[in-house]
Amino acid sequence: MGQLTERIDRFLADRTPPTPLLVLDLNIVCTQYRALRTCLPFADVYYAVKANPALEVIGVLAELGASFDLASCGELKRCRDGNVSADRVSFGNTIKREADIAQASAEGVRLFAFDSLGELEKLARAAPGARVFCRMLARSKGAEWPLTHKFGCDAEMATDLLIRAKALGLRPAGVSFHVGSQQTDPLQWNSPIEHAEKVFRSCARAGVELDLLNLGGGLPARYRFEVPSLESYAQAIDGALDEHFGSSRPRIIIEPGRYLVGDAAVLRAQVLLVSHKSRHASKRWVYVDAGRYNGLTETFGERIQYRLRTSRDGTMCSPVILAGPTCDSADIIYEKSGYELPLDLGIGDTIDFLSAGAYTASCASVEFNGFAPIQTYCI
Repeated sequence: MGQLTERIDRFLADRTPPTPLLVLDLNIVCTQYRALRTCLPFADVYYAVKANPALEVIGVLAELGASFDLASCGELKRCRDGNVSADRVSFGNTIKREADIAQASAEGVRLFAFDSLGELEKLARAAPGARVFCRMLARSKGAEWPLTHKFGCDAEMATDLLIRAKALGLRPAGVSFHVGSQQTDPLQWNSPIEHAEKVFRSCARAGVELDLLNLGGGLPARYRFEVPSLESYAQAIDGALDEHFGSSRPRIIIEPGRYLVGDAAVLRAQVLLVSHKSRHASKRWVYVDAGRYNGLTETFGERIQYRLRTSRDGTMCSPVILAGPTCDSADIIYEKSGYELPLDLGIGDTIDFLSAGAYTASCASVEFNGFAPIQTYCI
């Protein structure tokens, strides 16, 4: 990791901006994108803007030829501010205001996701003639951040809705799914690809020809535990497409977010307090100025376990409970995951959360308890 963070480390050594802060190396974003294009040359890359919406990130990816997956008209504005044309975006949120659909359509967006009849009817009214794809349910086994219940419908309903889309004057394009964020099992794409092929065949029998398969996100960043190589994911996905679609493979879209920006950044926090709850307590409490509400949302349930680096590394360590700065008892970062930090760690020392480029600054609340969102510095 030292080589990956070398430019970030120099930035942090030369400057001392207030903590908490996020420093993101755009060179790493570019490297990740090029590796993805090499391993999955058949897939069009739509960056999931929600992972990190910094204009600098959008800008470098746009220069490299990426397209963009949007969750809102706010993200559409950021892309337009980054000189991204409307034909390079997909409105991938399945729960949209009808007014936002109309605005996006008026600005030239022509590709929209849905997973229900109600959403389909909104699209027919607000974006007549648009290309639409239906999100299917998918299992999230192996994912550190499952996405099983809120989004998607089963394959039979997806078929019915795509047929209905044509009757409503829309252009049914295909299907999408998501195997869960930080997916650690490359084989998890196989089953939803199989189900997608069945939807393609069922729709074809009804006179609806589909040409788009959106594989969603899920490619991982490097956190506390090792994950398979990008090549392993590419081989598994390519093999599943060959097995189920053969020579009739449709246009493929992939929507990486975490993979592109996660490893590109370091979140630096400062220790505010170290305390014990009793004379015989086995663990110290270490409180830092970043927490659940200002950067570390994904530590909910201790699902995403960042690698940590401190200004006291190299000395003897002992178990800790790591917590954030707010007056909220839920603002505990790690309690059960077995983290140990240096015994001489004290007030004013720093703790770096490595591979923190995804879903940190973008998920920070606006002044909960009066704490401002973390600042992002792109280098």
